[in-house]
Amino acid sequence: MEIKALEISSVLKQQIEQFQLTTDFIEVGEIIQVGDGIARVYGLQNVMANELVEFPHGIYGLALNLEENNVGCILFGNDKYLKEGDVVKRTGKVIQVPVGQSLVGRVVNPLGQPLDGKGPIQTDTYSPLERKALGVVARQPVKEPLQTGLKAIDSMIPIGRGQRELIIGDRQIGKSTIAIDTILNQKGQNVYCIYVAIGQKAVSIAKLQKIFEEHGATDYTTIVASTANDPAPMLYIAPYSGASIGEYFRDRGMHALVIYDDLSKHAWAYRQISLLLRRPPGREAYPGDIFYLHSRLLERAAKLSDKLGGGSLTALPIVETQAGDFSAYIPTNVISITDGQIYLEPDLFSGGVRPAINVGLSVSRVGGNAQIKAMKQVAGKLRLDLAQYRELESFAKFSSDLDKTTQAQLTRGQRMVEILKQDQNQTLPVEKQIVVIFLGIQGYLDQLPVSEIHHLEKQFLDFIDTKYSNILQEIREKKVLDDSLQTNMKVACEDFMKSFTRSDDVI
Repeated sequence: MEIKALEISSVLKQQIEQFQLTTDFIEVGEIIQVGDGIARVYGLQNVMANELVEFPHGIYGLALNLEENNVGCILFGNDKYLKEGDVVKRTGKVIQVPVGQSLVGRVVNPLGQPLDGKGPIQTDTYSPLERKALGVVARQPVKEPLQTGLKAIDSMIPIGRGQRELIIGDRQIGKSTIAIDTILNQKGQNVYCIYVAIGQKAVSIAKLQKIFEEHGATDYTTIVASTANDPAPMLYIAPYSGASIGEYFRDRGMHALVIYDDLSKHAWAYRQISLLLRRPPGREAYPGDIFYLHSRLLERAAKLSDKLGGGSLTALPIVETQAGDFSAYIPTNVISITDGQIYLEPDLFSGGVRPAINVGLSVSRVGGNAQIKAMKQVAGKLRLDLAQYRELESFAKFSSDLDKTTQAQLTRGQRMVEILKQDQNQTLPVEKQIVVIFLGIQGYLDQLPVSEIHHLEKQFLDFIDTKYSNILQEIREKKVLDDSLQTNMKVACEDFMKSFTRSDDVI
């Protein structure tokens, strides 16, 4: 075989001409201090606030404190694998989470990594963790109801799509139950739900997942779980991650509901991070920007204008009070940001009123705008009846001789409190709520013992379902109680009261 020098030299010349030297610069720094989920890094001169930085062993961190001589980073992994002198790289990207339909029915951590053993999340769509809340022009007033399925809330403290309604009260009195029931009631309503568990026990999250599976709620629900075992930075980013997942649906003209359970633990995690980063403490040792922490999160909930598709993101934040202290720092902050609050009272809970809602201290600043007209017609009188009853109840304890009007108000109030009680995970569609409340406010229950009300309600709903289902259908379609419908409802109530068998009669 003959070697042709000319051919070889021409190929070499061609390759030399085409050769390009590519230089890739990566800005690196080194750890000067690490511990308690915090790393101080020297040398990252051009790092951005909230930029994702890469540590050895696949651990990522977030640049939170940009100081003169070093950068304070919070770590999303175990700091025991890191040591002083380790190299830290910039990624040039702000922290993002996967979003989209592929997250529906999954349990993920705040970084969007799966925790349910069902394989990786199949999505190419990512959204930044922090996004600027939309301005006034991009929004429209809240006027479309988001039904919780709970009579006490849908009748007196209505929630609309795009609203932010706070659920507040002491521990273990049913705050999470209200949120879970609201998610279960969204079945068939085309509302995607995101439940953000902040600092909860892993076993509680597993129980929650089981409840969703049993009620068929996994078809439209995502759980973002940061357990009590996770480092504080994971608890800090969890609600923002949930908001980003919800915004994906909102921005595409769909409806989403996000539950933050709970923001007290979120504030504690942020306080821990801030104190470790040596930020100056303020009231109750919280940093100065604690209000902004929650305001920038909750302002992301909105009902978009029709021009932007009319989608909505509804937020139900939960805040825990200590011994009913309504005026503590975090509760007052969140109350001032939200569009109303549902206050749960320990005395009512221990007295057997479930859900233990204090009607006097609970309010929806959207009000009747977020109710269908039929509910407004029956519930207007209900709130007044209950308010009068609560006032007279304490007065009646000190007086044995009461006039007939006062006695009648007390009788009605006792029965309305009883009719508003509801078992856990037993939500009702709005048309059934309306007929039950109508039965109470029209006085059909006044002659019955209070102990019979619960038994009566079940019988009444079965009776309406079988014999007067046309009434339920009319309420669903018309959404208003006209004269003929009210007459039919009265006929149905009278017919039922004649046939009602008391529980002691059965025995």
